[in-house]
Amino acid sequence: MPRFYCSPPISLSGSFDLPPDAAHHAARVLRLRVGDTVEIFDGLGNECSGRISDLTGRNVTVANLAATGMNRESPLHVVLAQALTSSEKMDWVIQKATELGVTEIQPIDTARSVARLSAERAAKRLEHWQQVAISACEQCGRNMLPKIHAPLDIMVWLQQTIATPNTQILAAKYILQPEGATSLHDQAVPQGKVVLLVGAEGGFSEAESTAALQRGFTSVRLGARVMRTETAAIAGLTVLQTLWGDF
Repeated sequence: MPRFYCSPPISLSGSFDLPPDAAHHAARVLRLRVGDTVEIFDGLGNECSGRISDLTGRNVTVANLAATGMNRESPLHVVLAQALTSSEKMDWVIQKATELGVTEIQPIDTARSVARLSAERAAKRLEHWQQVAISACEQCGRNMLPKIHAPLDIMVWLQQTIATPNTQILAAKYILQPEGATSLHDQAVPQGKVVLLVGAEGGFSEAESTAALQRGFTSVRLGARVMRTETAAIAGLTVLQTLWGDF
């Protein structure tokens, strides 16, 4: 069934006019017709289904709306801290992480990050990443959009992980490293959120690794093979969902 993200508030009953982008996609790209059934969601957990009752020009109206009550969110709150990489790889990580149920994504700038973003470019990339996540939610059925934070320098971000009381106290924090002494399978069931820190193509610098360990991160490995950054992120999320999530 075609799904469309509509920024809140949305109508959970009655009828609703799709916003311009969604209306264009429904009418011009998918070529839907009056009578076709669609779903709309607001990214905050609300979803409803209905039928297209009017399709005139650029206007698409969905009527007979009824809330579905569907919840497809993982019970595991996962924060993916992903080192900035090339545009294509970063898009891929955000898309797949969204499909895998990640709750938050924190892009980080590391010493070995290939990508370097000015403030202006970072704002544009953030907007682009949010659209990538929206498209992934439309495809996979999630009704909650993951929170994508603005990029931060890794040292600034690490400092924030210990500067914010209450929210980080119960967090289980893992840094992926090929030389990690333990694996995720050996860890205790987390009592709060899980933070997964993934480095750039060249890994972390010694200073970055040391800073993470000093701030309570556990160094873990994903098997005996060295993975690319985008592979490590998705493999790590998959393991987390298998161990403690909804896989």
